Amino acid sequence: MAFACEPAKKVEKEIVPNEIGYQISEDGTKIALYSDSKSTIQVWENYIKAHNEKDTAAIRKLNSVENFKAYAPTGELIDGSDAHIAFLSKWFVENNPKWTTKYMIANEYTNKEGKSYQWITSGHDLTLTVDETEIKLNQVHDALIVDGKVQLFYVNERVQVPGE
Repeated sequence: MAFACEPAKKVEKEIVPNEIGYQISEDGTKIALYSDSKSTIQVWENYIKAHNEKDTAAIRKLNSVENFKAYAPTGELIDGSDAHIAFLSKWFVENNPKWTTKYMIANEYTNKEGKSYQWITSGHDLTLTVDETEIKLNQVHDALIVDGKVQLFYVNERVQVPGE
């Protein structure tokens, strides 16, 4: 038996971004959303962990230094990292929150000007303990991650159905 040995051939493979949906711009144009690097998920995982540990120093380090904003489910805008830490310091004591993550999705889009936006959408069960009474909520967060920092996020929530 004789075998011919040929060097392996390199196959060029085009990497095509995975389009997962779209964002609608202010003028009504649909802009493709693509799956994004999981590195932004790690930022949000660390953020949730810091909230569960009530570690305001870690939260402050993960907040963007400039233009930080958080939109609460009550309609409240928390403008700036200092305001966020002041809000959380009181809220942690009054509500003893504990998040359990259900999912995280990273996505990215680029606007007409070529600016890229990296978002995390995540779902969590949240248990609050107020005056020894547990309140069970479900939250969805949309967070903009810029240069490894949380620039802004939105929180939407609902009360869980008993037995959920």
